[in-house]
Amino acid sequence: MSVLVRQIVCARIPTDYGAFQLCLYENSKEDKEHLALVAGEVADQKNVLVRVHSECFTGDVLGSRRCDCGDQLHGAMRMIGEAGQGVIVYLRQEGRGIGLLDKLRAYNLQDQGYDTVEANLLLGHQADEREYDIAAAILADLRVRSIRLLTNNPDKVERLTSLGVKVIERVPIQAPVHPENAFYLSTKAHRMRHHLDLRQVEIIANRHGSN
Repeated sequence: MSVLVRQIVCARIPTDYGAFQLCLYENSKEDKEHLALVAGEVADQKNVLVRVHSECFTGDVLGSRRCDCGDQLHGAMRMIGEAGQGVIVYLRQEGRGIGLLDKLRAYNLQDQGYDTVEANLLLGHQADEREYDIAAAILADLRVRSIRLLTNNPDKVERLTSLGVKVIERVPIQAPVHPENAFYLSTKAHRMRHHLDLRQVEIIANRHGSN
């Protein structure tokens, strides 16, 4: 059965990247409320710049340097603001779908030397438990006809395409590399097929490892 979504309310949100409409959605699948941050007119438009972003409290809100999530979110807002049109679908699926509690437990395992995939598996989860059916339903509700997807993750392209979203192009979104996220980004590239420029990752990782 397909998931059903309903837009509850939208409100104007002025930001450093321009003005957006923030729309809150409920759905038939779960109690969580998901969001769409919309710039410009997107209804019945093709090739709309879209970021499907999974919630990351530590990165999005606290600015944690353990990941690239906050940088990707703000990078997407900047790119969409500059384009004057686009959507960020903000999905409430913390920690690649494992929730904040086990995400913090996974952080502790990572501090013991495990990578992000290994940590999730040790906690009894899959490497990535995110789902995108609600994102596809939100884009359909917004009447977006086709998208240019802001992502480095080929699985996200494949999953959205399988759900009927017409992805015209994958647009890369490279975040800054720090000593704290270099191993995380390397794991994304080597174990999860993410398209990342690893030259800077390897430079930072080698420099940090030699200190």
